[in-house]
Amino acid sequence: MTQVNNPLHGIKLETLLTELVEHYGWEELGERINVRCFKHDPSIKSSLRFLRKTLWAREKVEYLYLKTNKLPLPARKPREDGYQASDKTLRAAKSQSADQASHSKSESDSQVNAQIWGK
Repeated sequence: MTQVNNPLHGIKLETLLTELVEHYGWEELGERINVRCFKHDPSIKSSLRFLRKTLWAREKVEYLYLKTNKLPLPARKPREDGYQASDKTLRAAKSQSADQASHSKSESDSQVNAQIWGK
């Protein structure tokens, strides 16, 4: 798979983070991206460990790097489950449909129990 259209191709996460720290500093970086590893006892090593494990935080750091260096921003691509980090409406719709499903199930259970117990 070629990475022709990926402006981050060939840039290590460590290099990316180091450049952001040099440009903004830890305090400003912690204000722009609300991550504990940027605010409390920050270091490159601990931040890299966190960013490698946490996709949403790494995406924010990569986005800030692209924006800072005026590189082309990536197009939003939907995830397989349809979830977007900033799409709270989707999460709300899913939770409402789950609540409705559990409510209709409890109603049908009570009707079954009414037939059994004669209520």
